[in-house]
Amino acid sequence: MKRSLIAAALAAVVSFPVSAQTEIQWWHSMTGGLNDWVTDLANGYNASQKDFKIVPTYKGQYDESMTAAVAAFRAGNAPHILQVFEVGTATMMASKGAIVPVGKVLADAGYTFDPKAYIPAVVGYYTAPNGQMLSYPFNSSTTILNYNKDAFKAAGLDPDKAPSTWPELVSAAAKLKASGHKCPFTTSWQGWTQLESFSTWHNTLFASKNNGFGGLDARLSVNSPLHVRHIENLANMSKQGLFVYKGRNNLGDAPFFSGECAMQTGSSSTYANIKKNAKFAFGIAPLPYYPDVQGAPQNTIIGGASLWVMSGKPANEYKGVASFFNYLSSTEVQAKSHQRTGYLPITMAALALTEQSGFYKQNPGTDTAVNQMIRQTTDKSRGIRLGNFVQIRAVEDEELEQVWAGKKSAKEALDSIVKRGNELLERFERANK
Repeated sequence: MKRSLIAAALAAVVSFPVSAQTEIQWWHSMTGGLNDWVTDLANGYNASQKDFKIVPTYKGQYDESMTAAVAAFRAGNAPHILQVFEVGTATMMASKGAIVPVGKVLADAGYTFDPKAYIPAVVGYYTAPNGQMLSYPFNSSTTILNYNKDAFKAAGLDPDKAPSTWPELVSAAAKLKASGHKCPFTTSWQGWTQLESFSTWHNTLFASKNNGFGGLDARLSVNSPLHVRHIENLANMSKQGLFVYKGRNNLGDAPFFSGECAMQTGSSSTYANIKKNAKFAFGIAPLPYYPDVQGAPQNTIIGGASLWVMSGKPANEYKGVASFFNYLSSTEVQAKSHQRTGYLPITMAALALTEQSGFYKQNPGTDTAVNQMIRQTTDKSRGIRLGNFVQIRAVEDEELEQVWAGKKSAKEALDSIVKRGNELLERFERANK
């Protein structure tokens, strides 16, 4: 009798309809404290509703995850959401059939996309000429200067005053070296910080056609006298031991976190990892500029990445993607993400909430990235949108490394970047006519 009752109970459990959550695969490139942030965002969304489950997966650095997604798309098993860094924007825009515009995904699910709700410099970069948002501006950053206040104090420098110009930075680096620092200054993302943002910060074109926004026939102009002057200055700093190159991409971050390097130019998103790992007082300041350059400083440009929706998924799953993006857009989530990571708040409401909370007053310097981005842009400083930009970044790395190694002059390297980069741009233009 007992067995029959148990069997009946089991049968009832098995036959009872269970509502399974629909999984939404999200491939990303966040590590360390930023990986923790991504995980918390997914968990927060998953706990907020019962129909969908966001599954975040780290797929390597930005260029690696983009390559993996292309292969997965061709094999028919691409993720729903792919995080792509800003230099991949033009390539993704040209990938007709591979992506579904975010504006369409949101509209189909009944959500409204209001461009006016977003910070203009952020949403404008990822919006098509017809006003449709192509990708979701997830982790938008810009370039800043981090510095070690304890090291400054030990070198006899004012710990509350970062160098605002390149001559001041060189002088500070010399004093840091004299005080025993073996790495006074380093940089991450050297192409982005020392060529791309450097250009817009000085209201100087990086490429023709308004840095690519005006058409696919844009060509590089990064071998101007100003660019040559800057790279020559960095080369001289390298020879004197004032600038120490630590490697490509974000490899210059960790030496700053550890205290090995006293100053670093990199992404505003380093705030999360610095706060988590640094055992010293640190400061955040705007990028240095050359004071004799007319119009400088202007504004820095967007970095970080956006979220692209891959095509070929069932309609119900796109509803889950839209629901997740709607969650990410909420003022509270945006404000907390900005305050935690150093990434820009993508909505004006999140910026206002952060100001009202007193966060910027309690954490001096955390508004640096926002202040650099909300300045009025010009045709030369709106941003840079070029085809084959991932490959162009690799060329920038290769040629600049030749300068730091003393194998090429600044002029030779920059001329080579223009020549090789233009070949890549011409190839992209031919393929997308």
